[in-house]
Amino acid sequence: MLVENLLSMWWIALAAVLAPILALATRRAVPDVVWLLAFGVVIGPHALGLAESTEAVEFLRELGIGFLFLLAGFEVSTSDMRGRQGRHAALTWLICALLGVGAGLLLLHGQGQAAIVFGIASTSTALGTLLPILKDSGAMGSPLGRAVMVHGAFGELLPIVAMSLLLSTRGTWQAALVLVFFALAAVATVALPARIFRRIPMLGRAFGGASNSTMQTTVRITVWVLVTLMLLTAVLELDVALGAFAAGLLIKAALTAASPIHAEEVMHKIEIVGFSLLIPVFFVTSGMSIDLGAVLARWPLLLGFVAVIALVRGVPVVLREVLTTTGSGIESPRERVALGLYAATGLPIIVAVTQIAASSGLISTTMASVMVTGGAVTVLLFPLLATRLLARPAQG
Repeated sequence: MLVENLLSMWWIALAAVLAPILALATRRAVPDVVWLLAFGVVIGPHALGLAESTEAVEFLRELGIGFLFLLAGFEVSTSDMRGRQGRHAALTWLICALLGVGAGLLLLHGQGQAAIVFGIASTSTALGTLLPILKDSGAMGSPLGRAVMVHGAFGELLPIVAMSLLLSTRGTWQAALVLVFFALAAVATVALPARIFRRIPMLGRAFGGASNSTMQTTVRITVWVLVTLMLLTAVLELDVALGAFAAGLLIKAALTAASPIHAEEVMHKIEIVGFSLLIPVFFVTSGMSIDLGAVLARWPLLLGFVAVIALVRGVPVVLREVLTTTGSGIESPRERVALGLYAATGLPIIVAVTQIAASSGLISTTMASVMVTGGAVTVLLFPLLATRLLARPAQG
């Protein structure tokens, strides 16, 4: 058993080493995450069969999902989400979701639950995947970068909530009550340690002083909160991504209130832990689940899914920027189109929702593979198109 687990992890770790080399060789035109998925397809059971999703590997994969959404929650500005721009972004997502479900009903011949899966998957935004692209381009502090973050926040959070409500085995009202209970428990999980540290200042100073020692106290508390909320979502039969995203939002709020500089430091340390192993495991194993032969046999559906994502997620974002005053500060037509392309870039939520739907029998494993591959295509194509579009004025 140990040899089997280590052998699979050896191939996954090798893929994690080779992916950034190829990403750098292509000047990041093909992002690291796409190479991870591609290597997963190659070493997976549907191709060379070099690695297997053993129980140990699957557990590391779940932790990888947790760290990915934890970091996404860290990057989100809750003040922007509550502001005018955030309200417009939330309304835009609701419009996109209705269009996505409508497209699902049309393409899937009225299969209601499958159409909901289709709608949720086609309207997500891969905020965690876009973060390194925006950072590398220096766009994080610009109006476009802030708009991408706001649309990405709702493109991560609202699909997770929709999954929990609409794809749950419970009734809608029961699922809503469970979500409310989770929200209260999540706030209590973060508020309790903070209250203890305020009541016992000496303990707070001791933990803060040891945060950069071998004890890494702040990072350990962050990981404990993450695992606690992931465990809570698992017990409540919610998606663990919801617990991880909530952990990121709440921990960032607590740390920023105490020390903004310390919050950035903790996020950097979590990035090191996540992106060195756990997050690559998530993406490689996602590729391992793709049956490329079955996907290519249904290439019209693959192209159709990518087109639907562009139409139901990207186009409404652009039209809302053109026709209404969203407060984003974006005035250039090129930046508006780039925002639509970034918002339509989706993968982690697509992986999560198709995994739930396939395990519940709502969609076939082939359909799940097609949708995950479609998400990978958007990660490869849409940011590249946005980058080229934004680079044109500088070339003129």
